[in-house]
Amino acid sequence: MIKLWGRANSSNVMKVIWLLDELGLPYARTDVGGPFGGTATAEYRAMNPLGLVPSLEEEGGFHLFESNSILRYLCNAHAPATPLYPQAPRPRATVEAWMDFQQTALNRPQSAVFQGLVRTPPKKRDNAAITAAIAEVAGIWGILDARLAGQDYVAGADFSLADITFGVHVHRWLNMAVPGRPEAPHLAAWYQRLLARPAYKAHCAGPIT
Repeated sequence: MIKLWGRANSSNVMKVIWLLDELGLPYARTDVGGPFGGTATAEYRAMNPLGLVPSLEEEGGFHLFESNSILRYLCNAHAPATPLYPQAPRPRATVEAWMDFQQTALNRPQSAVFQGLVRTPPKKRDNAAITAAIAEVAGIWGILDARLAGQDYVAGADFSLADITFGVHVHRWLNMAVPGRPEAPHLAAWYQRLLARPAYKAHCAGPIT
């Protein structure tokens, strides 16, 4: 059985849980990270050198870290025919490009907004830094909004791993109390399509903590 290490309210763990349920793969998850601790041990660092979450473990001593790498591996190893990760070179490259864009462009500033607005008490917030991060994130979601004007999903007509990588973040973006958040009707419509997926609603659309 697949073993997954990581707390359920981590956006990077949510990606993997969501995909596991989309693929119907059985797994066991252990809470580590954040208030649960457990990521500084030598045993955990052997699986994940930076002590982050998630980490994946399978029989035979196989371990994998980095959430997007785990998504790719699960499709390749357990569901090679899934449209979530197309086999044809060009559609696959498009999915991968948007997965990488999420990691390189969205991850850092959205984390700053989330940490600032949700996990930092008002009196301790760096409001200037939060405002700058909001502007950066709004621009990135604006790119997605424009792209989704002409198609149902991030990489094209079909739901894919690209939607999973962005989908775990859009719930937070649209439901946090973000000052001056611009309207994004195509993004909002895409979010509603995601909410219609049981695995997304179960794992990614809960309280923002």
